[in-house]
Amino acid sequence: MRMYDLIKKKRDGGALTDKEIAYMIGGYTNGQIPDYQMSAMMMAMYYQGLSEAETLSLTMEMAHSGELLDLSAIQGIKVDKHSTGGVGDKTSLALTPMVAACGVKVAKMSGRGLGHTGGTIDKLESFTGFHTDITTEQFVSQVNRIGIAIMGQTADLAPADKKLYALRDVTATVDQMSLIASSIMSKKLAAGADAIVLDVKTGSGAFMKREADAEALAREMVRIGNGAGRRTTAVITDMDQPLGFAVGNALEVQEAIETLKGNGPEDFLELCLTLGSHMLLAADEADTVEQARERLLAVIKNQAALQKLAEFVAAQGGDADMVYHPERLPKASLTESVCADKDGYIAGIICDEVGICSLMLGGGRETKEDVIDLSVGIVFRKKKGDVVRQGEAIATLHANDAEKLAAAKERLTRAVKIEEKPVAKAALIKQVITEA
Repeated sequence: MRMYDLIKKKRDGGALTDKEIAYMIGGYTNGQIPDYQMSAMMMAMYYQGLSEAETLSLTMEMAHSGELLDLSAIQGIKVDKHSTGGVGDKTSLALTPMVAACGVKVAKMSGRGLGHTGGTIDKLESFTGFHTDITTEQFVSQVNRIGIAIMGQTADLAPADKKLYALRDVTATVDQMSLIASSIMSKKLAAGADAIVLDVKTGSGAFMKREADAEALAREMVRIGNGAGRRTTAVITDMDQPLGFAVGNALEVQEAIETLKGNGPEDFLELCLTLGSHMLLAADEADTVEQARERLLAVIKNQAALQKLAEFVAAQGGDADMVYHPERLPKASLTESVCADKDGYIAGIICDEVGICSLMLGGGRETKEDVIDLSVGIVFRKKKGDVVRQGEAIATLHANDAEKLAAAKERLTRAVKIEEKPVAKAALIKQVITEA
């Protein structure tokens, strides 16, 4: 078998077999196939596309290219949740303790953020002492003991995907639907969960700007997950404005805590209830969506979910008292509001611009080496469709640097649109996909 022949076959519109894909991924991972040949293959795949069988085979080979996390020692059905990312997306912080408090085992691998805010691990490090450098044995033991654990992604998890993504990033072959889906799902499958719930964002603050593209990606990932024997559900959700009110790290943690106390933003709570319901269904802990929602609301009302967050934070070395006293979380020294320059209605908040403002304040990282300022960010007071009066605060910026604050304020002011006529509020939940 020669890579040259496989490139020519795909270039001419042929379908690669399982054995050919196994040869290609294995050879590229161990360095036998050079970058220039794999670049040619990626471009051939970009233009010719992949069949359902090819996409599943590619995903499985990438998943098996390194360590497969063995979660068989965890009792019960393990459910994982993945988000394609967005502005103010602190969902895991509230969702996972809610689901764990309902008896579902949540064994999750998360990463650090690269972009406008930190990742889940960065946000959790707002709790003094919290860490994710635990062994697989500790990870499994903790899930069995308290129902929830989050660890950092290991270097050996789907190494073929890391190599391929780096190559696609510099050869203009990132935005091909099957390649995007296989990249995401290879890591999810390698992480060992029995069922997967996907939050696929669409809108100005999402990777998929158009809902049609988000639907295509969601269906591709559901097809892969179900084809690999994992019960997979995708929920397409709106990201045309920030999720909830807070954008930042400690600010998002505080909002997640308030949500577990029953005081969270309406849209954020709705997303947690929707995703959580499908996680409970996938784990056979509820028979209907309605029943699942009732259980999730109950663990908020009786504070079991809040207690579960504190238990989880303590188990991974964090100061659990900060869950009950969020005023102890990192706090910025400077605050300044962006105010409306006229009466009207919030017609739009350019979501990706909000993300850039957070990055400017120091709330994200542009390179993996950058240090995040966990205390900075933005808290909105108004959302799309809300009435606003001249001089009324739309958002408050939290900063530790006056120059960064001034620059971010100027940019955020341009990102908020006000119109005289009423504006309809966007639906948060677009679609739920369980079968491709």
